[in-house]
Amino acid sequence: MSKKYEDYGIVLDFLLEGHPEERKPAQFREPIAQLLGEEHFTLLEAVPREDTSLSPHDRVYIGKRGRDEIDRVKNRINYESLTSAAKAELPVAIKTSIDRSEEKYLKFFNEASPISSRYHQFELIPGIGKKLMWSILEEREKRPFESFEDLKDRVKSLPDPKKMVAKRIEKELKGEGKYSIFARPPKESRGNKRSSRRSRR
Repeated sequence: MSKKYEDYGIVLDFLLEGHPEERKPAQFREPIAQLLGEEHFTLLEAVPREDTSLSPHDRVYIGKRGRDEIDRVKNRINYESLTSAAKAELPVAIKTSIDRSEEKYLKFFNEASPISSRYHQFELIPGIGKKLMWSILEEREKRPFESFEDLKDRVKSLPDPKKMVAKRIEKELKGEGKYSIFARPPKESRGNKRSSRRSRR
């Protein structure tokens, strides 16, 4: 399985004096930016370059070469490790990522398949039940959806598909449910890792 590296991140919060929960005296903490990976929705903490100031929703390059604002990606984090401010900015950042890659998410509506004999990927999307699922499937059999507007026009009772996908991504980042169809599966917290190890013994 190939590793899912991020090339760009969206700033959720910038902590000039480091994370307040870090177990170091304030004078030894380094500035931290909490980021949402644009491609795989990986939650990350990164250290900015010296004298760099960042603001929520800034788009920063975090690939392996030629970083301007980011010195290094420090580590991958989970939803619980986000600050309150970062959690508040997360829905907007998710929507921004969807807007930048609309074709990728439209492809989901054109290609999504059953998970089992009784359950379809569409039913993982908040607001889509059996009735809407069959409406989407019937319409895409006629011809593929060309845009989100086309999808909304042809499936009359469908709410805003972008908002529905965004809600699903946020649920996946929170670790709700066992399937991840858009986001990289969240990093386990240390407590969860310990309990899973005990259960295997």
